[in-house]
Amino acid sequence: MQELVDFLQSNSALVLANPGAFGTFAIIFGSGGFLVGRHFLAERIANLESRIARRDDELAEFKTRRPSAKEPEPSMVPLIGTTATGGTDGSPPLGRLS
Repeated sequence: MQELVDFLQSNSALVLANPGAFGTFAIIFGSGGFLVGRHFLAERIANLESRIARRDDELAEFKTRRPSAKEPEPSMVPLIGTTATGGTDGSPPLGRLS
């Protein structure tokens, strides 16, 4: 930024002699830079929006495949061949804990 200020100070006589040309070129180059920057950012924004839309679709698909809370899930513990013991009749699996 300081380089721009130094350039304008060193060429201030030229700028003051032709303010119309300086203003015209400033508007042309400024708007051209703005349009080029906007074009590149628009491409990036479109890319991000497509990624968001894809994630929304994936979330909706996941929600439709997920079982609802009303459906009971089968137990993960095998019940065949297991017995429940009550009291202190059997020994703990790691020996006495107390």
